[in-house]
Amino acid sequence: MKLNTNSNSYIIIYSAILVVIVAFLLAFVYQALKPMQDANVALDIKKQILYSLNIRGLDGAEAEAKYAEVVKDKKEAGDNLYYECEIDGQKKYVFPLKGMGLWGGISAFISVNDDLNTIYGAYFNHESETAGLGAEIKDSQAWQEKFQGKKIYSDDGQLAIGVVKNVENPASEVDCVTGATLTSNGVSDMLREGLKQYITNLKED
Repeated sequence: MKLNTNSNSYIIIYSAILVVIVAFLLAFVYQALKPMQDANVALDIKKQILYSLNIRGLDGAEAEAKYAEVVKDKKEAGDNLYYECEIDGQKKYVFPLKGMGLWGGISAFISVNDDLNTIYGAYFNHESETAGLGAEIKDSQAWQEKFQGKKIYSDDGQLAIGVVKNVENPASEVDCVTGATLTSNGVSDMLREGLKQYITNLKED
């Protein structure tokens, strides 16, 4: 019996078989590539942690080796994880932070000296901020470097770190990104809320 390739039943069956085959192939490719994807994600996180420690420009193997050298432990502060590190014999804490920008999530790794008050380095990331504006929190290394040496708390113990339009306290404040006030406000809120939580928990331990 000759198949009627123009019949509706033939077209439906053919389409269904094709969809099943394509779905199987996509699932196979996804599973085959997943270990590599997971490894790339893990390496990217390690690089971001190193960036916050002012260590940049390393390739994959170099970053893995440096991470193993400087990151000594991963611990918990309350419900949050943080990293204990050592740079030139000096202890540093790296705190992962999350917040909201203008269009979506923003995140950061902030390294802090052993005094739990002086920022050693910072790296920021985002999901969907505007290129050339809010995206500068990630793309501008020069802006990230402005956080080095900033104090989280004032001498009288008040939370002082912030990103502002007009810097009045250069010891603790950083200029906002030009044309990205809402993203900058999100960064400021993320820093103040996140760092306060980590440091309070660590001091209570």
